[in-house]
Amino acid sequence: MSQERNTTRRRILKGAAGTAVAAGLAGCTGDGGDGGDGGGGDDTGSGDGSDTMSTEAIELLHAWSSGDGNAAIAALIEGFQEAHPDIEFAEEPVNGAARGNLDQVVSNRLQSSDPPSTFQTWPGKTLEKFGEAYADIEGEVWNDDLKDNYLPGPKQQAQLDGTFVTVPLNIHRINNLFYNTAVVEAAGVDPTSLSSPADVVDACATIASETDAVPFAQQTSGAWSTVQLWETVFLAEAGIDGYEAFINGEGDVDAVQSALENVVALREHYPDDASSIGFTEANTMVMEGDAAFIHQGDWAAGAYGGADDFNYGEDWSQVTYPGTSGSYLLNMDSFPYFANNPSPEATKTFLSYCGSAEGQVLFNREKGSIPPRKDADVSSLNAFQQDQFDDFTGADNQPPSVQHGLAVAPGVATNIGEAFSGFLESYDAEATAEDLVDAFN
Repeated sequence: MSQERNTTRRRILKGAAGTAVAAGLAGCTGDGGDGGDGGGGDDTGSGDGSDTMSTEAIELLHAWSSGDGNAAIAALIEGFQEAHPDIEFAEEPVNGAARGNLDQVVSNRLQSSDPPSTFQTWPGKTLEKFGEAYADIEGEVWNDDLKDNYLPGPKQQAQLDGTFVTVPLNIHRINNLFYNTAVVEAAGVDPTSLSSPADVVDACATIASETDAVPFAQQTSGAWSTVQLWETVFLAEAGIDGYEAFINGEGDVDAVQSALENVVALREHYPDDASSIGFTEANTMVMEGDAAFIHQGDWAAGAYGGADDFNYGEDWSQVTYPGTSGSYLLNMDSFPYFANNPSPEATKTFLSYCGSAEGQVLFNREKGSIPPRKDADVSSLNAFQQDQFDDFTGADNQPPSVQHGLAVAPGVATNIGEAFSGFLESYDAEATAEDLVDAFN
């Protein structure tokens, strides 16, 4: 990396200053999770861990330029700079939208043998996109403290082919069912009594007959919400063993089809304009009492916190999606370590801070997600986050999300996305089930 590039194309972040790259929307990816492929292929750095490049500033690329993500990354950087005032941050804006564009920028940089220090990425299988470019950080970053305080699910997702290469710093849960308390009470529905996906369909039918509200505020203008919904229903019906078999390419087509058929049944209770609205509009329906339920990642609750007179436990609440009790379906963001790192020691120091309880609380307090560390003091997080954290630390398992790139390789994720785009046209459960099982071939 040339000195000219450092001086003409970077500017130093001060505390809570601006963020790198593209605009983010909902959730971890910015757009609620459709993520896109954004390039990859054979893009690699040297892969030899030699750390031959060296600059003083950490170059961090991410897609949190607005909203809770912007506040979260600013809080993390500010906390890190207070702890390490001798280490500077450099920001290089990336034009475009969300994670796909960010991945393309990283891909281009790797092809030019000019990697950033680190960047925002999902962990898990999505790491395969730039697999040869990462270096082992076990010992220096992934020490006994991290290994002892990360639960098995997040700890596994930090590894690529058994090697620790990234540090997850937050968890967004996928298997939530949020609801408007007044609407379900008016219908005589008790969400806490529901025990299966079929019960959700029955509850929606009751709400349709007893109220004027939309029972299930689902958007279908993008496929990502439906992938999330299907994987949650599939986890409920197939159990953790069936879910893990699917993500390992050994899925049972009948079980996959059964979950799709449940989604088809729920479709009868979507908004009439589901195909033309987005996540924000669907979520607003719940906030305004125009809808009873919404299935979403826990970023849905972020909007509730900013609404007047819409209080957790009074006006809205959530249950673990019926049938998935004991599972905490993971979506996470992480910062990986590249070989040929431009700021090797500073980057490792930053990643260690991201793995600390202090750094994770600072970040997640603003982001609305929860820390991956089981020993984090979450007393400064809001009541909803604390309840989610209790569920996480008490979960029997922490499976990775399909939609959010953790559970399946990038090529498989693309195939699954294409299958669901077709599903939203036809709602053919049988054909789509075959496509999903074949997505691994």
